[in-house]
Amino acid sequence: MKDKLIYIVMAFVLALVVWVSYTFYEAYEPKQIVLQGEIDAESYSISSKLPGRISEIFVKKGDYVEVGDTIFSISSPEVQAKLAQAKAALDAAGAQKIQANNGARKEQIQAAHDQWQKAKAAEELMYTTYQRIQTLYDEGVVSEQKRDEVFTKYKAAKYTSNAALQMAVMAKEGARYEVIDAADAQERVYAAKVDEVNAYIDEIIAHSFHEGEVSQVLIHSGELAPTGFPVVSIIDIKDAWAKFAVREDYLKEFVKGKVFKAKIPALGSGIYEFKVSNIAVMGSFATWRATESGKAYDMKSFEVELRPLKVIHDLRVGMSVLLEL
Repeated sequence: MKDKLIYIVMAFVLALVVWVSYTFYEAYEPKQIVLQGEIDAESYSISSKLPGRISEIFVKKGDYVEVGDTIFSISSPEVQAKLAQAKAALDAAGAQKIQANNGARKEQIQAAHDQWQKAKAAEELMYTTYQRIQTLYDEGVVSEQKRDEVFTKYKAAKYTSNAALQMAVMAKEGARYEVIDAADAQERVYAAKVDEVNAYIDEIIAHSFHEGEVSQVLIHSGELAPTGFPVVSIIDIKDAWAKFAVREDYLKEFVKGKVFKAKIPALGSGIYEFKVSNIAVMGSFATWRATESGKAYDMKSFEVELRPLKVIHDLRVGMSVLLEL
């Protein structure tokens, strides 16, 4: 009986020693370093190319859209008015081009020719008058002053006749090549303006340029949308990654291309493989506890991105990711 009691005491003491030893081991054993990050994904904004009032939004939050799906429509009376202005200017430029190519009308040509004939007749009359006055001057009947006045009128009639001739020639030959080229260029300018406005009109119905899930509808039906302002935002969860704020003394563990195993608690106890894809070149400031030397100092953290090696189903932006070093 006494021996049995001794064995019991010895077993109790042994158990106590084992428990104390294990406790000290647990207390002084280096703890596993666990980093917590979160899931992020590429996002896109579908904006309005022209200002106007949103007519209708064809999607809502949570919808999955494909490339080319209709997202929203916009009403812009101002653009329609600009199109009418551009078309009217194009018509005017086209008429000017036709006029330049065709030259003067036959009635205008005939009128210019008649003006030249009229001026020519006046020149001939003044020449005859001058000849008569010159004869009278030679005979001493009229004064030199009178002769000079008639000569001046003759010269003026001659210049007028020559100017009328040039106008008749211009009317017959039509517009200069420079005028024709300018009219053609003007027509092209307004044709380009019409194309520009039509390009804006094509943007009245906005389509998705990327596939993804609608995350936000920023402007609703009836509200005004300024140029370039995002109307709908989508997230491509297929283009997702995990981002971590890694303290600089742990940064040596992360090398581009290195593969880590991590857990995503929201998806259960599964293990997922991630590969380091990007390490920020600039760190952000963060204050940490004192180091072993007893002196507190500040460290910086660097954002590190890791992309999954395989598609992770049911992944959502913002899910926590746990990674052990």
